[in-house]
Amino acid sequence: MSTMHIRPPLPSRTIVAACGLMLAMNAVAQSSVTDAEAPALGTIQVSGDWLGSGLQNSVQGFAGARTLVQRPAISDTGATSIGDVMRTIPGVQVTDNSSSGGSAISLNIGVRGLEGRYSPRSTVLLDGIPLAVAPYGQPQLSFAPVSLANIESIDVVRGGGAVRYGPQNVGGIINFRTRAIPNEPLAGDVSLRYNSFGEGGHSTQYSTFIGGQVTKELGLALLYSGSDGSGWREHSKERIDDVALKFRYELSPTSELYGKFSYYEARTEVPGGLNRAQYAADPFQSQRTRDLWSGRRTGIDLGYLNTISDTQEFELRAFYNDSFRQSLLANNFDASATSVSNQPRNYGVLGIEPRYTQRFATGSVTQDVSVGYRYIRERADETNVNINLRTARPTIARRSENSTDAHALYIDDQVAIGRWRVTPGVRFERIETGRENTLTGYGESVKNSKSLPSVNVAYLLSRELTLFANYNTSFGSIQHLQLNLNPLGNPLMPEVAKTVEAGARWKSGNLSAEATLFNMRFDNQLLFVGSSNYFLNLGETRHEGVEASVDYAFDRSGPLAGFSTYATLTSTRAKLRSGSFAGNDVPFYSRHTDTIGARYAIGDWSFNLSSTHQSSQFADEANTAAENAAGTVGVIPGFRVWNAQARWKMPGKRGVEVAVGVNNLTDKRYFTRTTDTNAGKLVGAPRTVYVQGRVMF
Repeated sequence: MSTMHIRPPLPSRTIVAACGLMLAMNAVAQSSVTDAEAPALGTIQVSGDWLGSGLQNSVQGFAGARTLVQRPAISDTGATSIGDVMRTIPGVQVTDNSSSGGSAISLNIGVRGLEGRYSPRSTVLLDGIPLAVAPYGQPQLSFAPVSLANIESIDVVRGGGAVRYGPQNVGGIINFRTRAIPNEPLAGDVSLRYNSFGEGGHSTQYSTFIGGQVTKELGLALLYSGSDGSGWREHSKERIDDVALKFRYELSPTSELYGKFSYYEARTEVPGGLNRAQYAADPFQSQRTRDLWSGRRTGIDLGYLNTISDTQEFELRAFYNDSFRQSLLANNFDASATSVSNQPRNYGVLGIEPRYTQRFATGSVTQDVSVGYRYIRERADETNVNINLRTARPTIARRSENSTDAHALYIDDQVAIGRWRVTPGVRFERIETGRENTLTGYGESVKNSKSLPSVNVAYLLSRELTLFANYNTSFGSIQHLQLNLNPLGNPLMPEVAKTVEAGARWKSGNLSAEATLFNMRFDNQLLFVGSSNYFLNLGETRHEGVEASVDYAFDRSGPLAGFSTYATLTSTRAKLRSGSFAGNDVPFYSRHTDTIGARYAIGDWSFNLSSTHQSSQFADEANTAAENAAGTVGVIPGFRVWNAQARWKMPGKRGVEVAVGVNNLTDKRYFTRTTDTNAGKLVGAPRTVYVQGRVMF
């Protein structure tokens, strides 16, 4: 097996450019404020969208790398899926190497070189509620019940949020916020989008949103999003239904109840990976026509918020969700498959979190002290049944019942001294995870406790410029599968990472920019030992790099009125530091990614042209350069994709608009690989033409 290290060290010019951007923003800050003029902390208030928020403050003053993408910007991307939007965010990489999970069901996001398959290293939330079927026991989003059409904003916190949120927060926190209840009596919209893929597949996406104030106290909103059709490969039909009912009820001028009832169901065919010869013959074919995925989720989340006074606030949140997911996966390609694995799994998760915030003012020093407690209870049953294709005889390979009871207590203190914002904090975790093999009767329980200190610092150099730095301790808990495969006497410990970052953020009328340097040490990742079929704390990696973004809108009275441009750049070096492959790159990440784009609006028309790029990747820890016959290893070439869109608002018809666009304008052919049981090469989306109509009322 040949190996080679074809990637140079992190370019010094990239780091210099980022530092230069920070210095340039500093030099431009002519309107620096004095300590006496420094922005004061606003009235304590949270949005109710996060579990014990603390992120209600504007992005501008947040002491960490953070990107907020609002609905209009999401629409401008022409995105077909959430993954398409996430590709435009610095530090975030989206992978499609999850062939054993349906494209309509899974979410695959990696942050700063961390593993992206099923997003296992980030805390992913929907309206502040964990999206995973079991946040501690199975954080992988092989089943991600969230739809792009129902999303109001995407908030990505890459650093500085570890005290409040967890577990699996090494890769930051990602919150998908659903559309808000309108403040007017009645408002809404209906949209329909048709996607035509260049290789014959097509799909239809549709959504409905309606809501308003039923009474002075009560607001309601109904959200529905669905899709039907197929992707760009054979055997890729899918159907999704996502519905939610939101409410908000004002109890008093200072308090309210709010919540959401939701149901999500999806079914998708899985085309699977191709070996080298099959891909060369036709990259859009499927050789796994037996493989299917399906899932459904029913959930309720409730909240009570009381802004007791300008200096006191109490919030209580609770949620429960019931999830079912099932996969049917053949053990090989159609012609050579001898069995199909049926894997039905059920999950029930209950969570509750009270939080209290108190403001103290002493002279020129103001402090917001928050204390919160979070309890999550997980119960799951998992079964693997192998069905012999010749005899149709089922054999139960594994059946287990898993449980997790997790207690988290956190406290942080945002201290405002002049232009400084210093927030020290600590979270204490106590987790008990258990499993029982119902086939053998063997069971065990593992208890772990961990304290996770952090400190975030922001300096408001001017009204436009914020400098920030932070140190955060993050962790990932022991998961159900790791415990289920654990032999007797093999001790497992939670994963721990330490992250340091420093950066600057600029926000003025025409210009928004951010640059961040980061360094992350991940000491004891739980890695699967294939030869022994269990997990061990063997993984040590180092992740360092720079992220930068800029968005500039030309003056409305100038010759380029209506024109704006934007760009993002991420340069990451993620290295293995332990084991036989120490010194190699972490697999399935690109050292360099970037996004560039331009918008132009004139009258009733707007136009968008954008591009995303990622450099090459390795598919294994050995960094194998040559491709094998199975297509599972070898360099994955980098690629750039261009997208274009035109949008027209019908004159004289309020709220009627039509958009047409082309994604992958040049029909660039690119691929990734997968190393799971459905292994091989996976072709990326070809040129895709879409048309979308929307009516607002």
